[in-house]
Formats: sequence, structure tokens, C-alpha cells
Amino acid sequence: MTSLSFLNDHLLAMISRMADVASGIDDVQERLQKAGYLADAATGTVVHLAAALSKPVLVEGPAGTGKTQLAKSVAAMTGKPLIRLQCYEGLDESKAIYEWDYRRQLLQLQLHQGSGSTDLDAAGIFGEGFLLSRPLLAAIRSDQPVVLLIDEVDRLDMEAEALLLEVLSEYQVSIPELGTVTARHVPQVFLTSNNTRDLSEALKRRCLYLHLGYPSVQREAEIVQLHVPELGMHLADEIAALVAVLRTADLKKPPSISETVDWARTLLALGAAELTDDVTRQTLSVLLKYERDISVALTELSLA
Repeated sequence: MTSLSFLNDHLLAMISRMADVASGIDDVQERLQKAGYLADAATGTVVHLAAALSKPVLVEGPAGTGKTQLAKSVAAMTGKPLIRLQCYEGLDESKAIYEWDYRRQLLQLQLHQGSGSTDLDAAGIFGEGFLLSRPLLAAIRSDQPVVLLIDEVDRLDMEAEALLLEVLSEYQVSIPELGTVTARHVPQVFLTSNNTRDLSEALKRRCLYLHLGYPSVQREAEIVQLHVPELGMHLADEIAALVAVLRTADLKKPPSISETVDWARTLLALGAAELTDDVTRQTLSVLLKYERDISVALTELSLA
């Protein structure tokens, strides 16, 4: 009986913990929706776990699927400042982490030499006052919790990607002249990738993983309704269905979710009650940004 009682208590505790987790995930989805982001259960789960485990999140998927917006929405729902590092080819330590204010250091040296002393340590040119924080160090040194967005990390070369590892695993930055700077508050970190190249295993194993693809027609219609509530549901469904067709066509740049929302706002501004052929022809340039893509779309939709 004692053993059975123990098992029952253990089972009840497990059920209670599972209910708390489910409630936490539901809460994340609800708060994200209030911040303007319609998240599915998988997204809500990863965001919940990232906060609970203090782990970065690597968000991969095609361009325009809401990866960057997810980080922005998490910042909005938590009330935390957003610090963004926009990655690009050639990004180095001085732009990503920190650099020294060389002009001020030079001026300080000149003033120190004018005093007649030859002790460079006394000049104090490697003090806090001469350190310029870039996004990664700014997130580590922040005196309040922040959301750190490392956007389009796949644009970095392998050497620059390696600069991120210490920050992502230890939440610290090593500065030879000052020592190790450890985070006062662990930031919520989101890395986005458009999958233009494979990221290193070292980076991936430090992160939770989330893949965001293009939404279903129904989900995209719901996103349109969330951002353009004045639009009729029937028109939102038509917009989402047409965009889904275009994404299957041979386009150089398929429409992003944000462009779908822009198109919905355009139709609302024009007073369109339905998606007619003429309205579609006139407004395709809101969705598509290449002349060739517009021509392909007109053919695909039998509007040429």
C-alpha cells in the first residue's frame, strides 16, 4: 500500500507539472497574439522552454516567414528592450562585440605624456570609459533583462560565427585588457537564419531549434484578420488562397507574410469588397517586387 501510495503521489505530481507546462505554453501563445504575433503550439513551446531553460533559440526558414518578428514580439510581450545585431558578410568583433575608442585613448595618452610621466598603465586608456559596446556586449552589460536578436546569422562567415559561441554558451564576453564580463541578466536570445548556408554544429547545439515555414491558407487568413481586423473574413480567405498559389509558382522572391498583410491593407484602402481580376492586376506590385515575378504571376493566375 505504501508503494502504491507513492506511485499515486508521483503520478499526480507529474500530471500537475504537465498541466503547469501546458498552461505556460498557452499563456505564451496568448501574450504573443496580444503583441501581434499568431504563434502555433510548436512556436509557443519553444519560446516557453527558451525562457525556462535560459537557452538561445535558432529560428530557421525561408525569408518572410516571421522569424525576426517573433523576436520583436517576444520583446513586446515581455516589455524588454530589443537589442539587434544585423549580420552581414565581413562583420567582425569591433562591430559585433566591442571596440576601443581610439581617438579618446590617443587624446588621453597625449595629456598623460604632457604630465611628464612615462607610466602608460597610469594613463588608464583601457578603462571602462574608453570601451564602446556593440550589440553583443551591450546585451551582456545591460542593467535590465533584454531580448537579443542576432538576425540572419547565416550571412556570417565561419570565423565571425565563432565569435558568438562564448556569448551563447556562457553569456559572457572576454576582453583581454579588462577580463571577463558576465551578464548581469541572462538575455533572451533569438538567432534567425534563411538557410543560405549550413551553420556549425557548435552553434546549433547551444540553441533550441525552431523552423518557421509559410503558414497554411487558414493560418495566413487568421494572421491577416489579426493585423487588418476591418477586413472581411471572406476577403482575407481569398487573399491567403491567392498568395498560397503564388508561392508555388517559379518566383524569384515569393511573397512574405508581411507583404500579404500589406496587400490586405492596400485592398482595404482601395475599398475593395472582393478580389477581382482588375484589382489583382493593379495591386500585384504590393506583393511582388520583380517585373519578371509579376509576369509569371499574371500567367499563373490566368490574368495575362
